[in-house]
Amino acid sequence: MIRVLLVDDQPLLRSGFRALLDLEDDIQVVAEAGDGQEGLELAREHVPDVALIDIRMPVLDGIEATRRIAADPALAGVHVVILTNYGLDEYVFDALRAGAAGFLVKDIVPDDFLHAVRVAARGDALLAPSITRKLITRYVSQPLTTTRTGAGLDELTAREREAVALVAHGLSNDEIAGRMVISPMTAKTHINRAMAKLHVRDRAQLVVLAYESGLVAPRGS
Repeated sequence: MIRVLLVDDQPLLRSGFRALLDLEDDIQVVAEAGDGQEGLELAREHVPDVALIDIRMPVLDGIEATRRIAADPALAGVHVVILTNYGLDEYVFDALRAGAAGFLVKDIVPDDFLHAVRVAARGDALLAPSITRKLITRYVSQPLTTTRTGAGLDELTAREREAVALVAHGLSNDEIAGRMVISPMTAKTHINRAMAKLHVRDRAQLVVLAYESGLVAPRGS
């Protein structure tokens, strides 16, 4: 059973999401919150598999709530998915850097929404290669104000570094496997080992770190 926490300051939207989730036999909404502080407290109480969190909320916004969840070892198994009306804006980038596993635009179609919850619950990054490429275009291709020098990259093997660089270029596991002439399972293993060594939660964090560490240079730099 996938246990979900809903955090949004709009009751009507929460009700809509809950109605969809409650129809599924493998998903249970364990709690709802109307602001980030309440959401954080309920996350600690229920330790859900997935926390769907709005960005802009009173008391504590979604970015700070995400940051605190990601920083709490007791909540390491909670996968935060950001809910937004605005698509790829600076708030989304900040949320990904804070530890979110991915994001959903609120006008997503129901089937895609349910699929996304299941993807997040498995621990897979909720960023399709197409979304990763948009992140690169809209975020990492801009001049960086800070760089995480090294960022633990010296702990990676040459093949792991190669796999991380390809992730940062927006390639899927199958595409990485083809580029590296290995099986998709081996590609996934390289990526998972790199994430463990670099202490990042998911593929989204790996993309950000790859650019901020200088492993991959933004286009045009």
